[in-house]
Amino acid sequence: MSQNKPLEQLQKIFGFPNFRGEQQAIIEHSLTGGHSLVLMPTGMGKSVCYQLPTRLQSGLTLVISPLIALMKDQVDQARRRGFRCAFINSSLNKSERDEAYDLLSQERYELVYVTPERFRKSEFIEAVQKNKIALLAIDEAHCISQWGHDFRPDYSRIKEFREILGNPTTMALTATATKFVREDIIKQLGLDPQQVRIFNQGIKREGLAMNVHSVVGTDEKIRAIAALRHQIAGPAIAYVSLISTLQNISKELQRLGIMHLDYHGQLPENIRKRNQEKFLSSTNALMLATPAFGLGVDKPDIRLVVHAEVPNSLESYYQEIGRAGRDGHASAAHLLYDGDDLSIQMDFIKWANPDAGFYERLYNILKNPANATRIKTEGLDYLRAELNFYNSRDFRLETALNMLERWGAIDIINSQREFKVVGDLPKQVTDETLNKKRFEAAQMRLYQVMDWVQKKECRALGIYRYFDYDETAPCGLCDVCNSLES
Repeated sequence: MSQNKPLEQLQKIFGFPNFRGEQQAIIEHSLTGGHSLVLMPTGMGKSVCYQLPTRLQSGLTLVISPLIALMKDQVDQARRRGFRCAFINSSLNKSERDEAYDLLSQERYELVYVTPERFRKSEFIEAVQKNKIALLAIDEAHCISQWGHDFRPDYSRIKEFREILGNPTTMALTATATKFVREDIIKQLGLDPQQVRIFNQGIKREGLAMNVHSVVGTDEKIRAIAALRHQIAGPAIAYVSLISTLQNISKELQRLGIMHLDYHGQLPENIRKRNQEKFLSSTNALMLATPAFGLGVDKPDIRLVVHAEVPNSLESYYQEIGRAGRDGHASAAHLLYDGDDLSIQMDFIKWANPDAGFYERLYNILKNPANATRIKTEGLDYLRAELNFYNSRDFRLETALNMLERWGAIDIINSQREFKVVGDLPKQVTDETLNKKRFEAAQMRLYQVMDWVQKKECRALGIYRYFDYDETAPCGLCDVCNSLES
């Protein structure tokens, strides 16, 4: 390979004059067959790291990603750059999937994006195995760690996927991961740590001012959002954890004449999509959203991110505020801290970590043939009634079903209205010691948020220390730095 070949292709395909940070070193390491873990802030060019090698070697680059909402945009952009590529996920209808499988079988693609659950489908495995996998790229790699802030059960099977694919060169990419999570990512991938090179671009974001404000009650939050909206021009996101609280804030903002868009799980899909598209094309819109919004959003000019409720971890917080100022211009993050909101996050932690007894009751209900008709008719509502809990915000049932499917105990069929028991109750969900460790790890992440909120030190330095990033100079932008200067 010519020493200048990667740069020539960067200029030709992407139109960039030079690489950013360690992009070139990452690409060259991959081209020599080296495995890598890439830690790079969102918006700094992670996709270049796995797209460019696609043009510099023969075979297929397979990208595993949980971000269904982003895949179409990624593929559209790649096609405009001349890549033969596709995405395969649940958003495709049967004929579209069949066509994609057929073209994949014929080795017609050089770049394919898939969600990890595709590996449950024999037709996908059969098609992909007809290709030489030159590179396996795992986006949002922190999702593989059950000790991280965004564990996704299907991601824990990527070691199996690598074996199915013949253990190809692997590149795992994420914006944020603590040292412990980094080590767990490598372990869960089934890689020898001595054979994985870690590229740490750091997490520092120039021009992003982090601020925390103590408030009491929803009314003060609404006044704060309104004030920030008047002070800071440009596109903005305000995150609210609970849909009911979001709806109340939305009504009050509307009453105050503050134009905004809503995004949450109780809105019809077409409304969510329409509001997202309006926000992406706007120059001054405010999006009031649950944390689900943003995973597929690539908008460089967001100037303001507000958290109306305390986040569940510093990982989540920094990922969400990282959506501001990707164009390099000044932006601000404001966390509205009300101590009463802690109970909300404690409930979320409990619901994300069902105990062994919950799993056992659910498994026995699914195993009983007498329940099949009622489940097919009434769906999850019947299961909730049988399990004797009625809190509409409690998502233990969804969590437990996904975990039982991940560990091979059940198959989920027909939009979660039909379930087939195919294995024994797995020890991974009935081991109370392991369940307790997961629960305590989630609690610890929340406590670390509280410690960060209450400490009177530079907000940026507190974040950097959490992620083991070596920086000693205060940011000079946050509320703490500004209070010390005044």
